[in-house]
Amino acid sequence: MRQLFAPGADAILRLALFVVAAGSVMMLVVAGAVANSDYVSMVGIAPAQPVPFSHKHHSGELGLDCRYCHATVETEATAGMPPTYTCMTCHSQIWTGAPMLAPVRDSLASHTPLAWTRVNRLPDYVYFNHAIHVSKGIGCSSCHGDMTAMQMTMRAQSFHMDFCLQCHRNPAANVRPIGEVLNMTWQAPPDQMARGRALVAQYHIRGAAVLTDCSTCHR
Repeated sequence: MRQLFAPGADAILRLALFVVAAGSVMMLVVAGAVANSDYVSMVGIAPAQPVPFSHKHHSGELGLDCRYCHATVETEATAGMPPTYTCMTCHSQIWTGAPMLAPVRDSLASHTPLAWTRVNRLPDYVYFNHAIHVSKGIGCSSCHGDMTAMQMTMRAQSFHMDFCLQCHRNPAANVRPIGEVLNMTWQAPPDQMARGRALVAQYHIRGAAVLTDCSTCHR
């Protein structure tokens, strides 16, 4: 009886199955890498805005307090965006005719808020409260980077789930004195873990079991 399959058919089949399996794994790896890349997460990319606002100039060079514009960062879930009249507090006196500030003047005249392009965004199923983080000693720069050195506003972190969990699993590594929360250049001291554990107790920060519970962030 004539042999149905050639002698090397079994080896070819095994090789084909291996190639398919390896290719599937590689596709998953590549897809994961792309999904977590800065290109997709927009880290380091400054989107176009209606007005080229510079945090480096206003916060770094002029020394404006973050809370002058983000007035609700200590009391509410959102940090808040400044209304146009906040901008015009200064710009009704300086750079009054600057062409780049025409959208600000038009906004005030028409009582229409500026349509800023949002830079940092979390999914709708994630609950984040600025006030609780600020009151527990988590600094602005931990999430937003050094805004005093940022010419155009860009995202400093991807805000993927693992970024949040790293802190929630071990808050002592990131918590700082309340007086340093707005300090964009703050660096953790060599004995951060010892100081951090003391601050965790002082600020009554819950343990990792609570901080990493699904319902803490997903409500």
